[in-house]
Amino acid sequence: MTLQNWITNFEVPVLLTMGLMIFIGLFFGKLTQRIKLPSIIGFMVVGVFLGPSVFNLIDETLITELDFITEVALAFVAVSIGLELRMRTLRQQGRAIIVIIITETLMAFALVTTAVTLLTGNLALGLLFGGLAPASAPAGTVAIIQEYKARGSLTKALYSVVGFDDGLGIIIFGFAAAVSRSILAQQAGGDPAGFLELIAAPLLEVVLSILVGVLIAMIFGIIARRMNNKQDIFILLFATVLITTGLSVPLHLSLILTNMVIGFVVVNTQPGTVIRKFEGELQNIMPLLFVMFFVLAGANLHLSALPSLGALGLVYILSRSVGLTGGAALGGALGRAEPKLRKYLGMGILSQAGVAIGLALIVKHEFAALGEVGMEIGNTIITTVTATSIFFELVGPILAKVGLQKAGEINGGESG
Repeated sequence: MTLQNWITNFEVPVLLTMGLMIFIGLFFGKLTQRIKLPSIIGFMVVGVFLGPSVFNLIDETLITELDFITEVALAFVAVSIGLELRMRTLRQQGRAIIVIIITETLMAFALVTTAVTLLTGNLALGLLFGGLAPASAPAGTVAIIQEYKARGSLTKALYSVVGFDDGLGIIIFGFAAAVSRSILAQQAGGDPAGFLELIAAPLLEVVLSILVGVLIAMIFGIIARRMNNKQDIFILLFATVLITTGLSVPLHLSLILTNMVIGFVVVNTQPGTVIRKFEGELQNIMPLLFVMFFVLAGANLHLSALPSLGALGLVYILSRSVGLTGGAALGGALGRAEPKLRKYLGMGILSQAGVAIGLALIVKHEFAALGEVGMEIGNTIITTVTATSIFFELVGPILAKVGLQKAGEINGGESG
């Protein structure tokens, strides 16, 4: 604590802190690679040590000030996911990928809702945890794919699943939160809001995100076709992503979904020459964004939350993991996907952090209006999701790597 206080009083300049984040993160990433772990685990460990849990060099105020880095990194992750979603690939994957997305999200929702309700006897709380369960953290999966240059049908399927299940997850959360609020309002003796009124906001968010994404992608395409220099096209893409991300907050859009739609529209409407001109540039900037993003993610993982994990946290971890992996396997079987998708796809979609924590904060804010019971539920949700995110963010990328190796899509991996 003495060292922590000294660092706090020293007031380290922001640029120096950012430089240390990148410098130390780079070398810890290399160190974890030497012990056969993904480099992003090293980045997050650096974040934990530099963050409030240990040295507090990256304190809560600085985390808030650097939120834009997280948003920009997530935006580029979303664009890169969209760029992988070529229509011909989706047609090749056929109904299998659609069935997998539906079954893994619904099974995670159903199992978590049931397990938490049985444990606590509180259906409203169970529904909220169930609504949070499908939300994934695509950055971890995409970082593993890019770090190990994974290639193959499982890799393509992972891009599709982590891209589309966030959109479906937002809708499921909207429904779950609507029913939960109605239950609590009835218990309090008030007039519950109409079901359609409660689900209107999440549905509107998804629809507007898609529409805005399509519109911005069309404008980008018109301008990009008139450019010949690949650096100019990449600068245009960078500006487009920043504009889109900047619009997402005031317009209440899904940052991930809107930017993913841009990538999806661009890759399916623009000539191959345009796409190839900025894809290489995009690959060059992603590693830097990943270092900063995951160091900040580590700084957000408060180790002090771990003791509060308890039975509720363990039940949430277990039921969510079984729901996602079991749902992916079931969807693969129903959709007649190839064997390696049934076996290993579920291992690549367990990461959970930003989106889930964001939704948990929404619960805490909006349910506070329901009185003491609502405030208690909000606090329970945010505490548990924060603690379980530490587990999912550390274990998720490792399992993604193992799955891709066993599928033979990383050099030196097994086949099938």
